[in-house]
Amino acid sequence: MIRACRANASDGIFCTVLAQNAVHGAFAGYSGITVGACNTHYAYFPIPEVIAHPKLVDSNSRMWHRCLTSTGQPDFI
Repeated sequence: MIRACRANASDGIFCTVLAQNAVHGAFAGYSGITVGACNTHYAYFPIPEVIAHPKLVDSNSRMWHRCLTSTGQPDFI
């Protein structure tokens, strides 16, 4: 995940949980997977499925402008 602001405690915890789940997946014999949060659970996702459809960001959306504001980034678009 890429962010333009300093990581906080929640980021550290989230990354630790993702890393622990990735190790558990590797020990279970899974390969070609990534770990992510789905609703309130952590899950294994097959990488080919994750990259099959690109995720586009609407640069005119309210959510994008909130992201820019909260991270202090300028709006160059």
